[in-house]
Amino acid sequence: MLSPSCRPIFFKQTALRFGRKNLMTLTTAPAGATTILLIRHGETAWNAERRLQGHLDIPLNAEGERQAAQLGAALAGEQIDHVISSDLGRARQTAEAVLRARGAAAAPAPALDPQLRERCYGGFEGLLYSEIAARFPLEFAAWQARNVDATLPPGKNQGESFRAFFDRATRAILAHAARHPGQTLALVAHGGVLECAYRAALGLSLETPRDFKVHNASINRFTVEQGRLRLLSWGEIDHLRQQVLDDLP
Repeated sequence: MLSPSCRPIFFKQTALRFGRKNLMTLTTAPAGATTILLIRHGETAWNAERRLQGHLDIPLNAEGERQAAQLGAALAGEQIDHVISSDLGRARQTAEAVLRARGAAAAPAPALDPQLRERCYGGFEGLLYSEIAARFPLEFAAWQARNVDATLPPGKNQGESFRAFFDRATRAILAHAARHPGQTLALVAHGGVLECAYRAALGLSLETPRDFKVHNASINRFTVEQGRLRLLSWGEIDHLRQQVLDDLP
């Protein structure tokens, strides 16, 4: 166990506004449920310049390292039984910062799961939005129109549709919850993975626009009961004192 304390965590009922009217969070994690702390990696240079990363392995920049350290400090006193990360470097570095802040009781490295990777964008990867629109106008239009079954152009990696990505990401989260019933897991992943969990928990259509923020180094709390994700709280960034970036994975 990675917990320095066995205190239960309780959340006040709060009205969160993510582009939806007064969405209410749950008051507590129900007894016996698996708690998921779903965390987006810290900032990278490509986040800062709005360049699409996908499966390309881009490390944290200095600001991302600062964010990861502050995230680790914020979580140091919370009960966490396992820290599991996407195998991409930006997520792994963030997970390692969470473990370092937990001191001698922590494991030396996070468990890695490639199924928690960001969506693979194929030929879009490594490009700015303007460059994608210029090189792949038809595919870009379908992406912006939220065609969730659209095929992405090939690149260094084989792209995946949003529907295929949603299935992969939510299946991975639920599989970890099933392996650790009643425990608290910190899953360090990517903006797209967080979006998938949010949509699954609230039952949102995959085709609807994303009108909620997904911040770097944010803490987003869920429970899993009977194979279903439920949202506890979203977009906790009080531990970050400087501006955090939204949007690009």
